[in-house]
Amino acid sequence: MDLSKIKTLIDFVGRSNITELTVTEKDVTVRIFRSSPDKAATAVAGAGQKPASTPSSGSDTPTDAVKTSHAVKAPVFGVLHRAPAPGEPPFVAIGDEVEEGQTLFIVEAMKVFNTIAAPRAGRVVRLTGIDGTEVETGDLLAEIA
Repeated sequence: MDLSKIKTLIDFVGRSNITELTVTEKDVTVRIFRSSPDKAATAVAGAGQKPASTPSSGSDTPTDAVKTSHAVKAPVFGVLHRAPAPGEPPFVAIGDEVEEGQTLFIVEAMKVFNTIAAPRAGRVVRLTGIDGTEVETGDLLAEIA
């Protein structure tokens, strides 16, 4: 299965209300899922792989902002991009007000650019990812209060 078909499937899952899609073509199986219908992120697991579970926050003493914030996690393993292109300003910074569906990051996985959108409106209170570094599925990228 070529990457353009996979990207089309990812886009389809992102726009629809389904939470999981499995497609097999020849000897390749692609499974695209999202953990809940209200999240805009999707993830891909190859043939024979199980999707990674989402780890819980390891914070021992959360602040009030963290208690009322919503975590934005990486849906796939890949390279994190905080800006739309090299040399351009990042999509968001700490303190920015965002709207639901607004692009926060791009995660590049196998030359497919996955946009990570804000799951809800609010203020960005935490950014953890460094531009150009690899992120794992489930890594915390930001928190929106």
